[in-house]
Amino acid sequence: MQIHQLKRSAKLKKGKYIGRGGKRGTTSGRGTKGQMARSGHKLFPEMRDRIKKLPKLRGYHFKSIATKAVPINLSVLEKNFENGAIVNTAELVAKGLDRGSSNKNTQFKILAEGELTKKLTVEGVKMSAAAKVKIEQAGGTVK
Repeated sequence: MQIHQLKRSAKLKKGKYIGRGGKRGTTSGRGTKGQMARSGHKLFPEMRDRIKKLPKLRGYHFKSIATKAVPINLSVLEKNFENGAIVNTAELVAKGLDRGSSNKNTQFKILAEGELTKKLTVEGVKMSAAAKVKIEQAGGTVK
């Protein structure tokens, strides 16, 4: 027996070869075209698009610690106070006109909305210039 007459006991496992060589075809299992077919492809995270669409808030922002005055119209004073009554912060809170404010130092500001016919004495409460004129026209006093 010569060496050229020897035969294998098992078949030779051969890959499927193509003209260019390699085990896969032209697109190498990546499909065709597009971002995912390119080398070094990387998709941006989906959240990035949502974040980029949010408006930018410029400058320094903070929540004001100043307490805002609760507005009280003259028509409310007309309804809740008798003629000759004294209107001050304690009385307004006692009548429940602070609109459920949890602040102990609630400030009020009287505005000129509505008509006033009663003589009221207003003490230690902020008010608009027009409201002051209307109170004094009705015969009341502002301290």
